[in-house]
Amino acid sequence: MKFDWDFWIIFGFVGQIMFFMRFLVQWIESERQKKSVIPISFWYFSLLGTLMLALYALHRNDPVFLVGQSMGFFIYVRNLMLIRKEQKCDASVVS
Repeated sequence: MKFDWDFWIIFGFVGQIMFFMRFLVQWIESERQKKSVIPISFWYFSLLGTLMLALYALHRNDPVFLVGQSMGFFIYVRNLMLIRKEQKCDASVVS
């Protein structure tokens, strides 16, 4: 099988790397704290990775891959919204 290493193939691989990075940062932070934690960077890598992979799937006209990637988007955004809300509450308690 021969691949043409065009923009979209590279873009798809970068999206996969972003998606992998979420697991890497979660593992490193959990090891650092000696307990299972999910750092905020996990959600940002998840969001970036899923957006890039959804765009790649759209370009490839792959509805299965597109739907699979798109569903996570709402979960990642919602988690970031909850984190932001919690941070605002914590900041108002400190003030």
